[in-house]
Amino acid sequence: MRPEVTGGESPGAAARGMLSSREFIPLIALLMSLVALSIDAMLPALPAIGSDLGAAQRNDAQLVVTSLFLGLGFGQLLFGPLSDFIGRKPAICAGLAMFMAGCIVSVFAPTFESMLAGRVLQGVGVAAPRVVTMALVRDQYEGRRMARIMSFAMAVFILVPAIAPALGQGIMWIADWRAIFVTFFAIAVIAFAWLAIRQPETLPAARRIPFSPRALGRSALKVLSNRAAMGYTIAAGFSFSPFIAYLSTAQQIFQDGYGVGALFPLYFGGLALAFGAASLVNGHLVMRFGMRRLSSVAALSVALISFVSWAGAFAFDGVPPLWMFIASLLLIFAAVALLFGNLNSLAMQPLGDVAGVGAALIACLSTLVSVPLGGFIGLRFDGTLYALLASFSLFGVGTFLAVRWASRGGDASAPA
Repeated sequence: MRPEVTGGESPGAAARGMLSSREFIPLIALLMSLVALSIDAMLPALPAIGSDLGAAQRNDAQLVVTSLFLGLGFGQLLFGPLSDFIGRKPAICAGLAMFMAGCIVSVFAPTFESMLAGRVLQGVGVAAPRVVTMALVRDQYEGRRMARIMSFAMAVFILVPAIAPALGQGIMWIADWRAIFVTFFAIAVIAFAWLAIRQPETLPAARRIPFSPRALGRSALKVLSNRAAMGYTIAAGFSFSPFIAYLSTAQQIFQDGYGVGALFPLYFGGLALAFGAASLVNGHLVMRFGMRRLSSVAALSVALISFVSWAGAFAFDGVPPLWMFIASLLLIFAAVALLFGNLNSLAMQPLGDVAGVGAALIACLSTLVSVPLGGFIGLRFDGTLYALLASFSLFGVGTFLAVRWASRGGDASAPA
């Protein structure tokens, strides 16, 4: 097995006038956070949107969220390869412009269907900062340095789920739900200007790939045939699956199971902040211990802690005391944060020359793994925590095995 890359910038990155990490990390975090902001800030407004625009069924309001995911799925496959052809900055800027156009459609939407059209357009557009940002980082950093940058960005990014629902509710107190989309538009303008003015282009013209079916096919084949990239992508999908199940059932668990009522956002936000703190710690640990070792230890930790919590839940008929559940989640989320900070970087490591297509396929494939599995687990919620805790344990083992399988490929450590 080749030694893991521990270097900093990719070759030639310094010559392109990189931003300092103190400016680059907040910029990356802002671009990454647009997806979470576009989802979480809408949650308090769903009933009002459905009522004002005449949704046929009460549950139809959920389409305001799922329609964005629909656009996101298509957009990831578009903007990743496009960024390999026209460059990272133009691709992200085009996506932000499309996102802003979708916000305008939603602000002036006269019907529920036109609102959903605006949300799909927002999803396609926000896919650009979601997927191309990973390629932007990979152009400039590799190995442990890339994992460190992504961990620090993730620590900032994770603040969004903690405050976005409160932001949406606050806007609803002083205006109506349309003002939320105006806020999205304003934040996108700030991100667009910051990126366009301050961030240098990271993909020189000489390294760009023609936007043709044959070229895209070659790039995709290189990604799909790389054992390390695919193994770590599967691991990322496994590790995120039970987390999606948690997100889909959190409100039921805390409000219905534990009866916390209006304190639910505080519990949800507090756990999100703890997740962010663990991501920040990962930024320091990865420089000392390396991505593979941390990922393996974190996956086994998730499996072990979750198994002990699952077994302990039987003593309380599947619903342990709230303090015990919170303590278990804090430990589990700390380990999961180490996985999130490292697995994407490991998957991207051997794909430096096809980073755009690689980022698109990694994001798409890990989503195809995690969303169906996480959704299935969430639907198994029966008022107890058996399914959720068991899923963290089982997929922790699956993540560990996928990491071990990927590491035998050796390509993740090869300099691009």
